[in-house]
Amino acid sequence: MDNQMNQGSVQGSGGAVALPVPTSVVGLTAEFTDPLWRISVSLNPVEVELLRTEPLRRLHFVAHGGASTISTLQSYSRLEHTLGVLALVAHFRPQDELLRVAALVHDIGHLPLSHTFEGVAGLDHHAIGLQSLRTDPIHPLIEQHGIRTEAVITALDGQPPSPLTNRTGLLNLDHLDSFVRSGRAAGRLDTDPALILSRLDLKDSAVSADHETAASLVDLICAEARLHTSWDSVGPASVVRRLACQLLDNTTLTPARLARMTDPQLWSAFDSCAVTRAESAKIRYELHRLNVTAGHAPANPSDWGFALRKIYNSAPMVEGQRLEASAPELAAQLDALRSLSTDFRVWWS
Repeated sequence: MDNQMNQGSVQGSGGAVALPVPTSVVGLTAEFTDPLWRISVSLNPVEVELLRTEPLRRLHFVAHGGASTISTLQSYSRLEHTLGVLALVAHFRPQDELLRVAALVHDIGHLPLSHTFEGVAGLDHHAIGLQSLRTDPIHPLIEQHGIRTEAVITALDGQPPSPLTNRTGLLNLDHLDSFVRSGRAAGRLDTDPALILSRLDLKDSAVSADHETAASLVDLICAEARLHTSWDSVGPASVVRRLACQLLDNTTLTPARLARMTDPQLWSAFDSCAVTRAESAKIRYELHRLNVTAGHAPANPSDWGFALRKIYNSAPMVEGQRLEASAPELAAQLDALRSLSTDFRVWWS
Protein backbone atom coordinates (compact mmCIF):
# COMPACT_ATOMS: atom_id res chain seq x y z
CA MET A 1 0.00 0.00 0.00
CA ASP A 2 2.92 2.36 0.75
CA ASN A 3 4.07 1.94 -2.85
CA GLN A 4 0.57 2.73 -4.13
CA MET A 5 0.42 5.83 -1.97
CA ASN A 6 3.76 6.97 -3.39
CA GLN A 7 2.27 6.64 -6.88
CA GLY A 8 -0.35 9.27 -6.09
CA SER A 9 -3.17 7.14 -4.64
CA VAL A 10 -5.27 8.44 -1.75
CA GLN A 11 -6.35 6.64 1.40
CA GLY A 12 -10.14 6.67 1.62
CA SER A 13 -12.10 7.05 4.87
CA GLY A 14 -13.07 3.37 4.78
CA GLY A 15 -9.48 2.22 4.48
CA ALA A 16 -9.62 1.48 0.74
CA VAL A 17 -6.97 2.88 -1.55
CA ALA A 18 -8.21 5.28 -4.26
CA LEU A 19 -6.21 4.67 -7.43
CA PRO A 20 -5.72 7.03 -10.39
CA VAL A 21 -8.09 6.50 -13.29
CA PRO A 22 -6.72 4.88 -16.51
CA THR A 23 -6.93 8.18 -18.41
CA SER A 24 -4.29 9.72 -16.10
CA VAL A 25 -2.34 12.45 -17.88
CA VAL A 26 0.56 12.47 -15.43
CA GLY A 27 1.70 8.88 -15.78
CA LEU A 28 0.69 7.73 -12.30
CA THR A 29 -0.47 4.35 -13.60
CA ALA A 30 2.10 4.14 -16.41
CA GLU A 31 -0.83 3.78 -18.79
CA PHE A 32 -2.78 6.39 -20.69
CA THR A 33 -6.11 5.79 -22.41
CA ASP A 34 -7.00 8.38 -25.02
CA PRO A 35 -10.73 9.18 -24.76
CA LEU A 36 -11.11 10.17 -28.42
CA TRP A 37 -9.36 7.27 -30.16
CA ARG A 38 -9.89 4.86 -27.23
CA ILE A 39 -6.30 3.68 -27.54
CA SER A 40 -4.61 2.43 -24.37
CA VAL A 41 -0.92 3.26 -24.28
CA SER A 42 1.53 1.53 -21.96
CA LEU A 43 3.85 4.41 -21.22
CA ASN A 44 7.60 3.92 -21.39
CA PRO A 45 9.65 5.22 -18.42
CA VAL A 46 10.88 8.20 -20.43
CA GLU A 47 7.28 9.07 -21.36
CA VAL A 48 6.15 8.93 -17.73
CA GLU A 49 8.96 11.28 -16.72
CA LEU A 50 8.27 13.68 -19.60
CA LEU A 51 4.61 13.96 -18.60
CA ARG A 52 5.73 15.20 -15.20
CA THR A 53 7.96 18.01 -16.50
CA GLU A 54 6.91 21.65 -16.50
CA PRO A 55 6.96 22.04 -20.33
CA LEU A 56 4.48 19.15 -20.73
CA ARG A 57 2.32 20.09 -17.72
CA ARG A 58 2.12 23.66 -19.06
CA LEU A 59 0.35 22.40 -22.18
CA HIS A 60 -2.58 21.34 -19.98
CA PHE A 61 -3.27 25.07 -19.50
CA VAL A 62 -3.00 26.13 -23.15
CA ALA A 63 -6.11 25.88 -25.34
CA HIS A 64 -5.54 23.87 -28.50
CA GLY A 65 -8.16 25.94 -30.32
CA GLY A 66 -6.44 29.20 -29.41
CA ALA A 67 -8.60 32.32 -29.14
CA SER A 68 -11.61 30.47 -30.59
CA THR A 69 -11.99 28.91 -27.17
CA ILE A 70 -13.66 32.24 -26.29
CA SER A 71 -16.37 31.87 -28.92
CA THR A 72 -16.73 28.10 -29.34
CA LEU A 73 -16.79 24.97 -27.18
CA GLN A 74 -13.32 23.90 -28.32
CA SER A 75 -11.95 24.12 -24.81
CA TYR A 76 -9.68 21.06 -24.80
CA SER A 77 -6.01 21.61 -24.09
CA ARG A 78 -2.89 21.26 -26.17
CA LEU A 79 -1.81 18.47 -23.83
CA GLU A 80 -4.95 16.53 -24.74
CA HIS A 81 -3.99 16.83 -28.40
CA THR A 82 -0.39 15.90 -27.61
CA LEU A 83 -1.47 12.72 -25.86
CA GLY A 84 -3.77 11.94 -28.77
CA VAL A 85 -0.82 12.15 -31.15
CA LEU A 86 1.20 9.91 -28.83
CA ALA A 87 -1.67 7.41 -28.87
CA LEU A 88 -1.72 7.39 -32.68
CA VAL A 89 2.04 6.91 -32.91
CA ALA A 90 1.82 4.10 -30.32
CA HIS A 91 -0.97 2.53 -32.38
CA PHE A 92 0.86 2.56 -35.71
CA ARG A 93 4.48 2.39 -34.52
CA PRO A 94 4.36 0.92 -30.98
CA GLN A 95 8.07 0.02 -30.86
CA ASP A 96 9.37 3.32 -32.26
CA GLU A 97 10.52 4.90 -28.99
CA LEU A 98 12.11 7.88 -30.75
CA LEU A 99 8.93 8.77 -32.63
CA ARG A 100 6.85 8.34 -29.47
CA VAL A 101 9.07 10.79 -27.60
CA ALA A 102 8.89 13.19 -30.55
CA ALA A 103 5.08 12.98 -30.39
CA LEU A 104 5.09 13.93 -26.72
CA VAL A 105 7.35 16.95 -27.16
CA HIS A 106 6.25 18.18 -30.58
CA ASP A 107 4.15 21.05 -29.19
CA ILE A 108 6.15 22.21 -26.15
CA GLY A 109 7.07 25.46 -27.90
CA HIS A 110 3.49 26.65 -28.29
CA LEU A 111 2.60 30.11 -27.05
CA PRO A 112 -0.42 30.84 -24.84
CA LEU A 113 -3.61 30.40 -26.87
CA SER A 114 -1.57 28.27 -29.26
CA HIS A 115 -1.20 29.83 -32.74
CA THR A 116 -2.78 33.19 -31.88
CA PHE A 117 0.49 35.08 -31.31
CA GLU A 118 2.70 33.44 -33.93
CA GLY A 119 4.93 36.13 -35.40
CA VAL A 120 4.30 38.72 -32.67
CA ALA A 121 7.71 40.16 -31.75
CA GLY A 122 9.24 37.44 -33.92
CA LEU A 123 7.89 34.60 -31.77
CA ASP A 124 7.92 31.19 -33.48
CA HIS A 125 6.69 28.15 -31.58
CA HIS A 126 8.88 25.81 -33.65
CA ALA A 127 12.06 27.69 -32.72
CA ILE A 128 10.98 27.92 -29.09
CA GLY A 129 10.26 24.20 -29.04
CA LEU A 130 13.71 23.36 -30.40
CA GLN A 131 15.32 25.57 -27.76
CA SER A 132 13.28 23.80 -25.06
CA LEU A 133 14.42 20.42 -26.35
CA ARG A 134 18.06 21.45 -26.04
CA THR A 135 17.80 22.74 -22.46
CA ASP A 136 16.65 21.64 -19.01
CA PRO A 137 14.61 19.69 -18.13
CA ILE A 138 13.91 17.96 -21.45
CA HIS A 139 17.45 17.50 -22.82
CA PRO A 140 19.04 15.68 -19.85
CA LEU A 141 15.90 13.63 -19.25
CA ILE A 142 15.70 12.07 -22.70
CA GLU A 143 19.48 11.73 -23.02
CA GLN A 144 19.69 9.71 -19.80
CA HIS A 145 17.20 7.28 -21.36
CA GLY A 146 19.51 6.80 -24.34
CA ILE A 147 17.58 9.01 -26.75
CA ARG A 148 19.55 11.66 -28.60
CA THR A 149 18.02 15.12 -28.57
CA GLU A 150 19.21 15.83 -32.10
CA ALA A 151 17.52 12.63 -33.31
CA VAL A 152 14.23 13.86 -31.85
CA ILE A 153 14.71 17.22 -33.54
CA THR A 154 15.35 15.49 -36.87
CA ALA A 155 12.15 13.48 -36.44
CA LEU A 156 10.23 16.72 -35.84
CA ASP A 157 11.84 18.51 -38.78
CA GLY A 158 10.00 16.40 -41.33
CA GLN A 159 13.09 15.65 -43.38
CA PRO A 160 13.01 12.82 -44.11
CA PRO A 161 9.20 12.65 -43.78
CA SER A 162 7.82 10.76 -40.81
CA PRO A 163 4.26 9.76 -39.80
CA LEU A 164 4.39 12.52 -37.20
CA THR A 165 5.31 15.39 -39.46
CA ASN A 166 6.25 15.89 -43.08
CA ARG A 167 6.48 18.57 -45.74
CA THR A 168 4.80 16.63 -48.50
CA GLY A 169 1.33 18.15 -48.17
CA LEU A 170 0.01 14.75 -47.09
CA LEU A 171 -1.92 14.09 -43.89
CA ASN A 172 0.26 13.19 -40.90
CA LEU A 173 -0.71 11.92 -37.45
CA ASP A 174 -0.39 15.36 -35.84
CA HIS A 175 -2.93 16.91 -38.20
CA LEU A 176 -5.12 13.80 -38.16
CA ASP A 177 -5.64 14.16 -34.42
CA SER A 178 -6.27 17.90 -34.75
CA PHE A 179 -8.93 17.54 -37.43
CA VAL A 180 -10.79 14.67 -35.75
CA ARG A 181 -10.57 16.14 -32.24
CA SER A 182 -11.82 19.51 -33.47
CA GLY A 183 -14.63 17.81 -35.37
CA ARG A 184 -15.78 16.02 -32.24
CA ALA A 185 -15.74 19.25 -30.19
CA ALA A 186 -17.77 21.05 -32.86
CA GLY A 187 -20.33 18.24 -33.18
CA ARG A 188 -19.56 17.60 -36.84
CA LEU A 189 -17.98 14.16 -36.40
CA ASP A 190 -20.46 11.62 -37.75
CA THR A 191 -18.28 8.50 -37.42
CA ASP A 192 -16.86 6.86 -34.32
CA PRO A 193 -13.15 7.84 -34.19
CA ALA A 194 -12.24 4.24 -33.26
CA LEU A 195 -13.98 3.09 -36.45
CA ILE A 196 -12.14 5.73 -38.47
CA LEU A 197 -8.88 4.51 -36.98
CA SER A 198 -9.62 0.90 -37.93
CA ARG A 199 -9.85 2.00 -41.57
CA LEU A 200 -6.54 3.88 -41.63
CA ASP A 201 -3.04 2.84 -42.53
CA LEU A 202 0.31 4.51 -43.05
CA LYS A 203 1.76 4.64 -46.54
CA ASP A 204 5.04 6.42 -47.18
CA SER A 205 4.73 8.13 -43.76
CA ALA A 206 1.30 9.56 -44.59
CA VAL A 207 -2.23 8.63 -43.55
CA SER A 208 -4.01 6.40 -46.05
CA ALA A 209 -7.69 5.35 -46.02
CA ASP A 210 -10.40 3.80 -48.11
CA HIS A 211 -12.38 6.21 -50.28
CA GLU A 212 -15.32 6.60 -47.88
CA THR A 213 -13.09 7.34 -44.89
CA ALA A 214 -10.91 9.69 -46.93
CA ALA A 215 -14.06 11.60 -47.91
CA SER A 216 -14.99 11.94 -44.22
CA LEU A 217 -11.52 13.23 -43.42
CA VAL A 218 -11.66 15.74 -46.26
CA ASP A 219 -14.99 16.98 -44.88
CA LEU A 220 -13.34 17.53 -41.48
CA ILE A 221 -10.36 19.30 -43.05
CA CYS A 222 -12.62 21.63 -45.03
CA ALA A 223 -14.77 22.34 -41.97
CA GLU A 224 -11.66 23.22 -39.97
CA ALA A 225 -10.53 25.65 -42.67
CA ARG A 226 -13.96 27.29 -42.63
CA LEU A 227 -13.73 27.60 -38.85
CA HIS A 228 -10.34 29.32 -39.07
CA THR A 229 -11.72 31.85 -41.58
CA SER A 230 -14.97 32.46 -39.67
CA TRP A 231 -16.11 35.16 -37.26
CA ASP A 232 -15.77 32.64 -34.43
CA SER A 233 -12.02 32.39 -34.91
CA VAL A 234 -10.94 35.58 -36.69
CA GLY A 235 -12.79 37.94 -34.33
CA PRO A 236 -11.36 36.84 -30.98
CA ALA A 237 -7.93 36.02 -32.43
CA SER A 238 -7.56 39.51 -33.89
CA VAL A 239 -8.50 41.18 -30.61
CA VAL A 240 -6.34 39.01 -28.36
CA ARG A 241 -3.38 39.33 -30.73
CA ARG A 242 -3.46 43.11 -30.60
CA LEU A 243 -3.94 43.02 -26.82
CA ALA A 244 -0.70 41.04 -26.60
CA CYS A 245 1.09 43.68 -28.69
CA GLN A 246 -0.23 46.41 -26.39
CA LEU A 247 0.90 44.44 -23.36
CA LEU A 248 4.43 44.19 -24.75
CA ASP A 249 4.46 47.90 -25.64
CA ASN A 250 3.16 49.18 -22.30
CA THR A 251 4.62 46.87 -19.65
CA THR A 252 7.95 45.30 -18.75
CA LEU A 253 6.76 41.95 -20.11
CA THR A 254 9.26 40.50 -22.59
CA PRO A 255 8.39 38.39 -25.63
CA ALA A 256 10.28 35.47 -24.07
CA ARG A 257 8.17 35.66 -20.92
CA LEU A 258 4.95 36.02 -22.92
CA ALA A 259 5.86 32.89 -24.87
CA ARG A 260 6.05 30.77 -21.71
CA MET A 261 2.79 31.97 -20.13
CA THR A 262 -0.24 29.75 -19.74
CA ASP A 263 -3.66 31.00 -20.86
CA PRO A 264 -4.77 31.92 -17.30
CA GLN A 265 -1.53 33.84 -16.75
CA LEU A 266 -2.10 35.74 -19.98
CA TRP A 267 -5.63 36.78 -19.00
CA SER A 268 -4.33 37.86 -15.60
CA ALA A 269 -1.69 40.01 -17.32
CA PHE A 270 -4.36 41.61 -19.54
CA ASP A 271 -6.51 42.39 -16.50
CA SER A 272 -3.54 43.85 -14.62
CA CYS A 273 -2.61 46.32 -17.37
CA ALA A 274 -4.58 49.59 -17.57
CA VAL A 275 -4.16 49.71 -21.36
CA THR A 276 -5.60 46.23 -22.02
CA ARG A 277 -8.02 45.75 -19.10
CA ALA A 278 -11.20 47.13 -20.67
CA GLU A 279 -10.93 45.37 -24.04
CA SER A 280 -9.85 42.15 -22.32
CA ALA A 281 -13.16 42.16 -20.46
CA LYS A 282 -15.05 43.13 -23.60
CA ILE A 283 -13.73 40.21 -25.68
CA ARG A 284 -14.77 37.75 -22.97
CA TYR A 285 -18.16 39.19 -22.00
CA GLU A 286 -19.36 41.31 -24.95
CA LEU A 287 -18.11 39.22 -27.85
CA HIS A 288 -21.43 39.64 -29.68
CA ARG A 289 -20.45 43.26 -30.40
CA LEU A 290 -17.53 42.22 -32.58
CA ASN A 291 -17.80 42.53 -36.36
CA VAL A 292 -15.68 40.82 -39.01
CA THR A 293 -15.62 41.25 -42.77
CA ALA A 294 -13.33 39.79 -45.41
CA GLY A 295 -11.01 42.03 -47.38
CA HIS A 296 -8.30 44.68 -47.10
CA ALA A 297 -10.36 47.87 -47.38
CA PRO A 298 -11.26 49.62 -44.11
CA ALA A 299 -14.92 49.17 -43.18
CA ASN A 300 -14.94 52.21 -40.88
CA PRO A 301 -12.42 54.54 -39.21
CA SER A 302 -12.08 52.41 -36.08
CA ASP A 303 -11.47 48.98 -37.60
CA TRP A 304 -8.19 47.08 -37.81
CA GLY A 305 -6.70 44.47 -40.10
CA PHE A 306 -6.05 40.81 -39.44
CA ALA A 307 -4.42 38.22 -41.70
CA LEU A 308 -4.29 34.45 -41.32
CA ARG A 309 -0.81 33.01 -41.67
CA LYS A 310 -1.90 29.62 -42.96
CA ILE A 311 -4.86 27.39 -43.83
CA TYR A 312 -4.25 23.72 -43.10
CA ASN A 313 -5.30 21.44 -45.95
CA SER A 314 -3.03 18.39 -45.77
CA ALA A 315 -4.58 15.55 -47.75
CA PRO A 316 -5.08 11.89 -46.85
CA MET A 317 -4.14 9.24 -49.38
CA VAL A 318 -6.68 6.79 -50.80
CA GLU A 319 -5.48 3.20 -50.84
CA GLY A 320 -1.89 4.45 -50.82
CA GLN A 321 -2.29 6.86 -53.73
CA ARG A 322 -2.51 10.66 -53.78
CA LEU A 323 -5.97 12.20 -54.05
CA GLU A 324 -5.20 13.80 -57.40
CA ALA A 325 -4.97 10.34 -58.96
CA SER A 326 -7.29 8.26 -56.79
CA ALA A 327 -10.07 10.70 -55.86
CA PRO A 328 -9.87 13.90 -57.94
CA GLU A 329 -13.23 15.10 -56.62
CA LEU A 330 -11.81 15.10 -53.07
CA ALA A 331 -8.66 16.83 -54.25
CA ALA A 332 -10.87 19.50 -55.82
CA GLN A 333 -12.59 20.10 -52.46
CA LEU A 334 -9.25 20.75 -50.79
CA ASP A 335 -8.03 22.87 -53.67
CA ALA A 336 -11.16 25.03 -53.32
CA LEU A 337 -9.96 26.08 -49.87
CA ARG A 338 -7.46 28.33 -51.64
CA SER A 339 -10.35 30.67 -52.45
CA LEU A 340 -11.11 31.32 -48.78
CA SER A 341 -10.21 34.83 -47.70
CA THR A 342 -7.24 35.14 -45.35
CA ASP A 343 -7.45 38.93 -44.92
CA PHE A 344 -10.07 40.59 -42.73
CA ARG A 345 -11.19 43.83 -41.13
CA VAL A 346 -12.49 43.78 -37.57
CA TRP A 347 -14.26 46.37 -35.43
CA TRP A 348 -16.44 46.83 -32.37
CA SER A 349 -20.01 48.05 -32.72
